[in-house]
Amino acid sequence: MSFRKDFVWGAATASYQVEGAAYEDGKGLNIWDVYCKDERSDVYGKQNGDVACDQYHRYPEDIEIMKSLGIKAYRFSIDWARVIPDGTGAVNEKGLKYYDKLVDALIDAGIEPYITLYHWDLPFELQKKGGWLNEEIVSWFEDYTRVIAEHFKGKVKNYFTINEMNCILSLGYITGEHAPGWKVSKTEFFIGWKNLMMAHGKGVRVLREVLGDDAKIGFAACGTTYYPTSERKEDIEAARKLTFEVLSDDFGKLLFNFGLFSEPIMKGTLAKGLKEKFSEYLPDFTKEELDVISSPVDFFGLNIYNGNEAEDSKEGPREIHYPDGMPMTTMGWHVTPKCLYWAPKFIYENYGKPIMITENGMSNTDWVALDGKVHDGPRVDFLHRYIKELKRSVEEGTEVAGYFEWSLMDNFEWHFGYTKRFGIVFVDYETQKRTPNDSYYFYKDVIASNGECL
Repeated sequence: MSFRKDFVWGAATASYQVEGAAYEDGKGLNIWDVYCKDERSDVYGKQNGDVACDQYHRYPEDIEIMKSLGIKAYRFSIDWARVIPDGTGAVNEKGLKYYDKLVDALIDAGIEPYITLYHWDLPFELQKKGGWLNEEIVSWFEDYTRVIAEHFKGKVKNYFTINEMNCILSLGYITGEHAPGWKVSKTEFFIGWKNLMMAHGKGVRVLREVLGDDAKIGFAACGTTYYPTSERKEDIEAARKLTFEVLSDDFGKLLFNFGLFSEPIMKGTLAKGLKEKFSEYLPDFTKEELDVISSPVDFFGLNIYNGNEAEDSKEGPREIHYPDGMPMTTMGWHVTPKCLYWAPKFIYENYGKPIMITENGMSNTDWVALDGKVHDGPRVDFLHRYIKELKRSVEEGTEVAGYFEWSLMDNFEWHFGYTKRFGIVFVDYETQKRTPNDSYYFYKDVIASNGECL
């Protein structure tokens, strides 16, 4: 037993990171357009996504690259402000036309489009009204979702509602290192937490209403996941508890707690321990609101790059700190392939839905060598190790429906600007020349063999 025959091999990007064309064809400002040029922002060198990878104009070339790679699906996001410049109200037909051309070209190439409705680039006009802290955003997102669903009905059936809710709040509203660059109170943090989940639930219901049985819906989750230091039952249970429960009153740890969003969305209940540790900050929930939040999804999207090791102890579940000198990517993230065995396993056992790996990959120090090629050996090794662990998880009974490599190409890496390269295709930002890396050809072999080459 290995990956099933209809396994979805794909690659992923996000609108602000690759599109460019920030001020063309009636697009409205989004929060990253504004934040990148704010003198208080934390973006490296005040770099921005005005041009990025220029996919807005170069999508035919990029789709040829995808077709040659052999991917079956492309996960991309829609810039809300490109479609509805003010976030609500009038629809920008020129903005929709771009996504029409992209979707049609993907379908013509035999590549299934997977749309992410929101990947961090909120219309600036909505941020001026409070952004994710304004409860009206639930209906704003609902209306936006309806525009997209009705427009692409019959063409696109696969949707992710919101990407990485933990990051939206933690980096955008607590540390201020991401757009909109706010630093709010704990009470306000939890207001945004509820609004994000309610928007997701309303979005799911709109997609079901408009698309009916054709809709395949998920969300793209992130957070700290744990893997056991041994196969002892006690260590496995310790890793599981640390992944889904709130065992600490450390607010910094809570920001990326995995169960913070996944438990309400998947089960309609708050993560175990949350009320005990943070009751004074939590908003109230009605039964109807929890029912909306937990509107059934078809798959669980998991963005995962690493995990933390855990063990049982006399004091209870305990995280094991990374040893000095442990391998890291250029993001400073430790290389922990076992996370792609254990996290899908835990999530599938807990929620009973097929897993879609919506992001996995690594940043590397890449450049074009004297022979004109990009030899990214560490990334080849990284992908080999990680996908091999995913394969082991599948072979032992975890239902995994697909894998999207992050990222198809180098792009604007948020507050790191262009200093971090995640692509299996190298992008020269001065010339926009694309050069497939060694990892591109490795992944091509994985796809062609459906993972048998691992």
